[in-house]
Amino acid sequence: MKKLITLTLCLFCTIIITAQSLDEIVKNYSAAMKTSQLANVKTIKITGKMSSMGMEMPMTLIMKNPNKIKVVYSLNGQEIVSVYDGVKGYTKNVGSAAPVELTGDQLKQVQNNNVFQNELITYYKSGKLSLDGEEVVNGKPAYKIKATLDGGNTAYMSIDKSTYYLVKTSAKVSQMGQVMTVDSFMSDYVDIQGVVMPKKTSASTEGMEMAVINFDKVEVNIPVDDSEFSIK
Repeated sequence: MKKLITLTLCLFCTIIITAQSLDEIVKNYSAAMKTSQLANVKTIKITGKMSSMGMEMPMTLIMKNPNKIKVVYSLNGQEIVSVYDGVKGYTKNVGSAAPVELTGDQLKQVQNNNVFQNELITYYKSGKLSLDGEEVVNGKPAYKIKATLDGGNTAYMSIDKSTYYLVKTSAKVSQMGQVMTVDSFMSDYVDIQGVVMPKKTSASTEGMEMAVINFDKVEVNIPVDDSEFSIK
């Protein structure tokens, strides 16, 4: 009986230690990302470029607290525009006569660009995270965190043990009727007036690079009218 009680206590303590460790990791991550300061930020504008399959496309991201987003890609002198006005999302591709409403995964892809909505913190508050050990990312040790998503799907987020920045995500995505695992690597973090983000993100699947996004300029609290988030 004593052995059984001791074993039960050890298991209980292990669960507590794991939970506390996850809490501490997320706390340090939140501090490193200065998430508490984002409430005081009104707008963020990012300009950069995306390189994919030998093509380079200039891009612009505009965000207005808490959830308005505009994403613009330039292709051969023409623009591909996607917006979310806080209620609905729309997109207008090259050659399109009228905007098309975004739904499902396409809408989520636009919303995921929103720096004001931190995905890892949202999952944590919803009780969807668990500590899944450690791994080496770009030669450095990182905490590996598992996110249990709706529908039973899972995603993984790796946080650098020294900086507490998010340095890798791994998730399954559906593209052109095929399901594949996409690994994204974040680096070159900057702090612009309390807004902390990576200047470089590269995405790959099965070791093959799919796209690289580089941010050239980050502007904080510049005037942005709500009309920016509508497509005519």
